[in-house]
Amino acid sequence: MNRLRGAGVALMALLAAPGKAATDPETGLRIAPGWEAVCAQCGVCHSHRLVTAQRGDAAFWTGLIRWMQATQNLWALPEPLEGEIVSYLATHYNETDWGRRPNLPPTLLPQ
Repeated sequence: MNRLRGAGVALMALLAAPGKAATDPETGLRIAPGWEAVCAQCGVCHSHRLVTAQRGDAAFWTGLIRWMQATQNLWALPEPLEGEIVSYLATHYNETDWGRRPNLPPTLLPQ
């Protein structure tokens, strides 16, 4: 079954629009190098939707990992694995990659 799922995911990646990563229908994660590590590590404790709802640079994602380790009992991640996860997240879920309009500037907010 895993082999079939892997083949389906690979096919979806090939059929994705040029310049845009395909999305895994099961997790909602973008299919790109590192997504399997994120899928395996992050989905153990919470929904992948919690991951895809966040945006930040490498410092943000590293800080979030440290917070989860300090307060949520996240295990220590080996450096190569953590680097792969942070790189994937900072690339595909960065602060400039929102699927909605940016927040209004304070000058346009009601008093």
